[in-house]
Amino acid sequence: MCGRTCRTFYDQRPRRVRDISCGDRRVYLELSVRRVDCPRCGGVKRERLDWLADNPLYTKRFAFYVGRRCRESTVQAIAEELHLEWHTVKELDKQYMREQLRRAGCPAPRVIGIDEIAVGRGHRYRIVVSDLERGRPIWFGGKDRSEASLDEFYAWLGPKKCRKIRLAVMDMWKAFRNSTLKEGHAPQARIIYDKFHIMKHLGAAMDEVRRREYVRLSGQRRRFIKGQRYHLLSRWENLTVEGKQALKLLFRANKRLNKAYLLKESFGQLWHYNRPGWARRFFKNWKDALKWQRLEPFRKFAAMIEAHWDGIEAYCHVENKTALGFVEALNNNIRVLQRRAYGYRDEEYFRLKILTCMLPKL
Repeated sequence: MCGRTCRTFYDQRPRRVRDISCGDRRVYLELSVRRVDCPRCGGVKRERLDWLADNPLYTKRFAFYVGRRCRESTVQAIAEELHLEWHTVKELDKQYMREQLRRAGCPAPRVIGIDEIAVGRGHRYRIVVSDLERGRPIWFGGKDRSEASLDEFYAWLGPKKCRKIRLAVMDMWKAFRNSTLKEGHAPQARIIYDKFHIMKHLGAAMDEVRRREYVRLSGQRRRFIKGQRYHLLSRWENLTVEGKQALKLLFRANKRLNKAYLLKESFGQLWHYNRPGWARRFFKNWKDALKWQRLEPFRKFAAMIEAHWDGIEAYCHVENKTALGFVEALNNNIRVLQRRAYGYRDEEYFRLKILTCMLPKL
């Protein structure tokens, strides 16, 4: 196993290894595995066969077949289908994913996306960092979503590659910003706040207005608001005909919700500007429209945007237009992985699943 080439062998022993099935028939290969008396190590070692998996009872192409199947189904289902132990399937899948990462190469990102995911009950988080240009996650780790946890990513990437980072897309969590701008990390990077997290805050403000209006009214006047939460949080073009008719009826009965919905719908225009000055003028007009409207949740949202304007303005430059939707798409894929497995007890296995979920099949 030390890699030394020997001309003679010590002895040989028969072995049977499993290969890819042919139809409904399992296929096994019988071979003789030689052992050598290594002069360098001073011990008897088994010869290395590149076409065998890490588990020497299976071929590498069988391991890769198992890995491809595990991308689409659960470990338990594959184990039952191939008549294997659950732990054997998991270990073969690990080998497949490690080979995927090896072929993908070492990351050297210029545009990164940073987000946290929940990995269990009790507010347990891990951080996922993605290369937005190549469209793949590159790091999963940390013990929570703190500044120290993200420091681990920059230490893993190394100062030379950190200096190449041009943009960092994240939510408005202060710990992520502080870690990124530390000396020795990526202080040269422009911070861009993810529009999907910002729109999520706007949706929460819209829902708070709906709840306040429901509490303010009484009797029959509540019937127009009841059951309209989904419609109020949806984009107008995504609503069905029945949904649009229900909102039109609500807006005729409640002018405050009508104004709030129009403001929510119009805010998305902010992301289409290519010059910071135009974006600033739009936001000023949008904020001025809140005057005398008694929309306190929207005023709080506007104050939050004002406090984080630098990270929003950065996206208005043409050279900073990057795929902000990748981080949200990755989160959806991770949630699918978690639901499929009903959670992961083996965090290393979960890490490999996340890092390879966007990589092509082998």
